[in-house]
Amino acid sequence: MIDDETRYRAVDSRDARFDGVFFTAVRTTGIYCRPSCPAVTPKQSNCTFYPSAAAAQGAGYRACRRCRPDSVPGSPEWNHRADVVGRAVRLIGDGVVDREGVAGLADRLGYSARQLQRQLTAELGAGPLALARAQRAQTARLLLQTTPLPVTEIAFAAGFASVRQFNDTVREVYDRTPSGLRAEGAPGRRTAVPPATPGTIALRLAYRGALDSAHLLDFLALRAVPGVEEVVPGDRPGVRTYRRTLALPYGHAVAEIDGLATADAPTRGWLDCRLALTDLRDLTTAVHRLRALLDLDADPDAVDEQLGRDGALGPAVLARPGVRSPGHVDPHELAVRAVLGQQITVAAARTLAGRLAERYGAALPAPGGGLHLLFPTPAALAEAEDGDLAMPDARRRALRGLCAVLADGTLRLDPGADREQAAADLLALPGIGPWTVGYLRMRALADPDVFLPGDAGVRHGLQRLGRPGDPASADTAARAWAPWRSYAVHRLWLAAALPAGPPVVPPAVPPAVLSVASSAVDGGPGPAARTAAARTRATRRNSPEATV
Repeated sequence: MIDDETRYRAVDSRDARFDGVFFTAVRTTGIYCRPSCPAVTPKQSNCTFYPSAAAAQGAGYRACRRCRPDSVPGSPEWNHRADVVGRAVRLIGDGVVDREGVAGLADRLGYSARQLQRQLTAELGAGPLALARAQRAQTARLLLQTTPLPVTEIAFAAGFASVRQFNDTVREVYDRTPSGLRAEGAPGRRTAVPPATPGTIALRLAYRGALDSAHLLDFLALRAVPGVEEVVPGDRPGVRTYRRTLALPYGHAVAEIDGLATADAPTRGWLDCRLALTDLRDLTTAVHRLRALLDLDADPDAVDEQLGRDGALGPAVLARPGVRSPGHVDPHELAVRAVLGQQITVAAARTLAGRLAERYGAALPAPGGGLHLLFPTPAALAEAEDGDLAMPDARRRALRGLCAVLADGTLRLDPGADREQAAADLLALPGIGPWTVGYLRMRALADPDVFLPGDAGVRHGLQRLGRPGDPASADTAARAWAPWRSYAVHRLWLAAALPAGPPVVPPAVPPAVLSVASSAVDGGPGPAARTAAARTRATRRNSPEATV
């Protein structure tokens, strides 16, 4: 919890770490900004702070055209919280209100619409409709400024019920007509969004703090299912591109995300992305799922500060800040792949998943590069023939049982699922043990505090750092890493991948560095601080208009 005095100090120092955590509305101008807005700092007496963009809009403020507060990364609090408010925010981000209405959202969470309205308003200053409306406005702006689509098509693609509602919302939120907003994004005025091929939307995925994109791409490349996803050389030297297909509510998509070149600062503030959608109504959902895949709404400063205090992990945190905990675009796909990978190597699991995708996945009408498939649905795999499931009988039964409960909705792993209930339901299934449950909590349910003491990679990583690797000792050591043990697992997997040799004896972390950092089988597959440097805020202040 932070008070208004702390918020104002963040605004006065233009601290980008607080972008998305709160918004600053200025009574004398009638606009609201992100904390890092480069405009002249207003007087504290003229400032009102809001926990969400929707709350500021509901109070009558319009978005600043200089800092684009609607395009900041999501608050890490709502990204990780397991209570009903955090679950509701994640479902709204996934487009549930646009598809199913407030009643559908409330039903998924097991609350009445009135109870949900009360809780969201108390914590976010806005109810589910207002939060969804703010999200629709951002989607509309993105489409207006990055595509030549007619305004009428954009209105419905963004989730509005009518063109009139679309026009009124755009004028209220941006103080511009849709045509005026589009003119602001004309090529002569818009900066630095790489051009996209026809039918593709080019955008930027914003993040806060440092981002180790090399870790993300290495992690995804190691597990890439042939035909469904791939990591390939990018269009620029030193850049790699992650590509994958996505099954979405109204159709499918192919996404491309560029990793940072080695010469780029890890705090640049965004990743370039291109989306080819068969139905534009899926844009909001696709962006939300890609952000979850790359863990872009995390607060790496908080994570690295905690892990950086540890004698074993501290040097690695200082040397390699911004390691994220990747999620997934499809929790059902991830659950299937977790069971496929039980007791075998990552490479073997990837090969088996690729064979199943070729046999039971839906083919893309227009293949591109190495992508030509959507991953099979649980319903399709539940009926898979024995000859296609090259695995022991016990794991085959486990896979079929899992696919059956996923297909009929008995087991929920969507962004609004209750983590404890989902874990209990998973453990009740034959052949599903603690490692699989922990792995799914970490990646499918975005739990930031999961530790896998029996994991082979965790054991080897601890041993490489000179720590005992047995489960009891590992579990004891991990207590100091809460509430960010999922990130510690990725740090240990990185340590396990170090070249063979004697244990790495980490040097002591200098007290001065720590003071800076703290200032402001199951046997599943075992894949082999915040820094004191000044942040490159200039690029964030010039964040592009097509950033989400």
